[in-house]
Amino acid sequence: MDADAPTLRALLARRDLRLSLAGDDLEPSALDKAIRWVHSSDLADPTPFLSEGLVLLTTGTQFPKGDEASDVYRAYVHRLAARGVVGLGFGTEVVRAGIPPALVEACLDERMPLFEVPYRTPFIAVARANAEAIAAEAYARRSWALAAQRAIALAALRPDGLGATVAELAKQLDTWVGMFDAAGELSREHPAGALDAETAAALQREVTGVLHRGARAGSSLHIGDTPFTLQTLGRGGHLRGVIAIAAGDLDQEGRVVVTAVIAMAGLALEQQQGLGRARSALRAGLVQSLLSGDPGLARRTSRELWGPLPPAPVVVAVTDAAAARVDGIAELLELWADEKRGALFFGRGDDGLVLVVPADDPSSIHDLVGRFEVRVGLSDPAGYDAFAAALGQARVARDRGTGAVTAFAEVSRGGVLSALSDDARALARAELAPLNDHDAAQGTHLVETLQVWLDADCSHEATARSLGVHRHTVRTRLALIERVLGRDLASFATRAELWAALRALAPSA
Repeated sequence: MDADAPTLRALLARRDLRLSLAGDDLEPSALDKAIRWVHSSDLADPTPFLSEGLVLLTTGTQFPKGDEASDVYRAYVHRLAARGVVGLGFGTEVVRAGIPPALVEACLDERMPLFEVPYRTPFIAVARANAEAIAAEAYARRSWALAAQRAIALAALRPDGLGATVAELAKQLDTWVGMFDAAGELSREHPAGALDAETAAALQREVTGVLHRGARAGSSLHIGDTPFTLQTLGRGGHLRGVIAIAAGDLDQEGRVVVTAVIAMAGLALEQQQGLGRARSALRAGLVQSLLSGDPGLARRTSRELWGPLPPAPVVVAVTDAAAARVDGIAELLELWADEKRGALFFGRGDDGLVLVVPADDPSSIHDLVGRFEVRVGLSDPAGYDAFAAALGQARVARDRGTGAVTAFAEVSRGGVLSALSDDARALARAELAPLNDHDAAQGTHLVETLQVWLDADCSHEATARSLGVHRHTVRTRLALIERVLGRDLASFATRAELWAALRALAPSA
């Protein structure tokens, strides 16, 4: 502990004050509590006029004489301890020649430090000494803050400015500091590996929650016995990351230093964002190159910048266009692409992020869905010469799927008609409207007869048996259908179109 720090230990160490501690049966920490001020009072109950963290000086005129006053001393010291007084000084030779034994006992019971203030040391000298210590500490903290800001500014000029800034902040605060990117991944920390795995995982969950909320804010929390302070980087709605500090509430100077780091880190991240936009544009261009059916340019560019493209056969995936936190997803994919060189390629498409992974290792897709609220469609395995068709499959799977991840093979089992759009159904209703209107007006069964006839492979006999009517009745109804629709049922194209219209309007379609 710095000798100039405003604590009772430092006050007792001042030889010019000649203070002496009464009794030594105290916890060492009792003398290391900060003293906010020194006050004097001889009131029997001064607590209404005191605040926490004070040292109280008294001459004892409020105490009755005699051993029978022990209960008065106990009640007096108990009130002081309950109010948060950190020490009691007794001025001797003013009213009493020494400290009353009952007061010493009461202070020992309450673990209250008690010291003697000799007659030749005025109370004002004790108060002034503590005030000087407070002023000296404030000056030292301000000087430290200025020096820390200079050191951090110099660190920011180094090649890895962000990493050096984090390391310098950790050094200045003498604690662990970590920087998480927009995807919630720990990108830099100092000292490295200082957090145990359980604490690190819990902290990452907290950081991910802060990023998901998207609001610029600072917060404090405890993970086990370790306090943490979290500060977001970037603008609200466009957070660029979070700085985590293994410390609780910082004093004003500490907050000033952290604010300087946040400002510089935010500026550095905004500058990196410009580079990220250029990188994103290049990746989007390579996706368009792959769609052209000539992967040569994409192969060469990817090999130079990020490593080889994933080996064929590949699975093409596409996210939904409205995926939340697209920037965070792209940053995480950029990190994974760097770690899994040759096992992941991605870029922005017209309606979502396009991902390419080896057909035998789609783990990156499932990891992504596990981290973000995003829907993804997967193509069948394909070569790069069929990239455009594979992307089309991925889009169909994404748009028709109901889960987080949908493979094209799942939706293709429903057949072509399962993909009919609302426009197709509207056309089907218009095609069959004359028959529905005739049935409603005349009480006929033309739509039912047409449906059964087509399902029976246009067999009059089978249709008659299914409807329970004579085959001549079936022929009559079919002739009426031709007249109402103005179509020739002998034409295969007409039959196919009417069958598709009926299927499009079926309840299961």
